[in-house]
Amino acid sequence: QVQVVESGGGLVQAGGSLRLSCAASGSFVSINAMGWYRQAPGNQRELVAAITGGGRTNYADSVKGRFTISRDNAKNTVYLQMNSLKPEDTSVYYCNVKYRGRNWLDYDYWGQGTQVTVSS
Repeated sequence: QVQVVESGGGLVQAGGSLRLSCAASGSFVSINAMGWYRQAPGNQRELVAAITGGGRTNYADSVKGRFTISRDNAKNTVYLQMNSLKPEDTSVYYCNVKYRGRNWLDYDYWGQGTQVTVSS
């Protein structure tokens, strides 16, 4: 099993920056990927950015050039640096961990979510 601690959400003015962190811990064989998703009211949950253990990244088109995802494998932590924030970035952001359990099966784990609000 895995647990995550999310931090860094908050309220910021348009054009400002926030840095989200997600630290995973628990009992697992390996973490295959970590990422951030967001879900605003009335919308489907969508990928914001993700990164594999090998460092390959994937970004939503809407955040390319503004957001940067990185990870510290030794700490099982992923970071999302969000710059030039826009009101449309307002959402609940959820950390996602794709991991291989000790039973050798693969699982997803979702954090509780952290609110990001960008005022205009």
